[in-house]
Amino acid sequence: MYRKIQNTFGIDVQADRVLEYSTEAELRTIVPVLAGDSVLHIGAGSNLLFTRDFKGTVLHSGIRLVEPVQEDANHVWVKVGAGIVWDDFVAYTIARGWSGAENLSLIPGEVGASAVQNIGAYGVEAKDLIEWVDCISLTDGSSRRFSVGECQYGYRTSIFKTDLKGQYAVTYVTYRLTKQFIPHLDYGNLRSLLADKPELKAADVRRAIIDIRRAKLPDPKQLGNAGSFFMNPVVSRMKFDDLNALYPQMPHYEVENGVKIPAGWLIEQCGWKGRSLGQAGVYEKQALILVNHGGATGADILRLCHTIQHDVAERFDIIIQPEVNIL
Repeated sequence: MYRKIQNTFGIDVQADRVLEYSTEAELRTIVPVLAGDSVLHIGAGSNLLFTRDFKGTVLHSGIRLVEPVQEDANHVWVKVGAGIVWDDFVAYTIARGWSGAENLSLIPGEVGASAVQNIGAYGVEAKDLIEWVDCISLTDGSSRRFSVGECQYGYRTSIFKTDLKGQYAVTYVTYRLTKQFIPHLDYGNLRSLLADKPELKAADVRRAIIDIRRAKLPDPKQLGNAGSFFMNPVVSRMKFDDLNALYPQMPHYEVENGVKIPAGWLIEQCGWKGRSLGQAGVYEKQALILVNHGGATGADILRLCHTIQHDVAERFDIIIQPEVNIL
């Protein structure tokens, strides 16, 4: 019997079966049933583009425990179930006077995905907060705890997206948060937006970021989307210098291995902001967001993706890669 798969693009897709578990013990009872089956573990479906029905089993975590497990004078360690809505967790930390996650406010999805995707925004990434990740093997039901180093985090990636893709289900993520607020304001226009706050608090940063995101990002309940569709490319210093000579107003950010250029800016320069191919389009307020205007298929969104990639490559000689997982 087919079951509808939740996804924020609003694509009408189904799986052979969809199973949710609420404890690690319950997941272990499911594992033997999965033998020989194709398995996909999802969160809220906010980082997925389905181009076809899924022939197999879709798993979803209903583990929603939040528990402080350790603390010292400066930090608190919080163990969080993978099924918790990410922004609910951020709100939880702010309410208790813990900081570190405020720059990641209003990112869609669930806690488990934060550890798989290494979500990031405004100069902070999940890896900056993660201490360890608890998982269950989808092969034999065994438990394994990964330290943050073992997770092999990079820009929007981890070992769970590469070497161990599809092999483990994240059940809990433990984050280390600070008791003393240390603001991170050097990304975008955060510092100028908060300049009138002489005694800045984490809650102020959270409110500012929520306001920014709501102003430029569509609500998936109103307009189907998966958030940022493309990753921001990192180019060599030589490549950047060549581009900067042609586009001196090009926004950019210095990073360890080169210069990061906003993919949204590249897409906008190619004239795609607010344009559509059929019912698949580029959001009018943020060119990094691809949207479903109603009735678009995954193939429609993918065709738009490929067209944009072609145009950016032709104009800038840069290949922009999708951030979303395409299935």
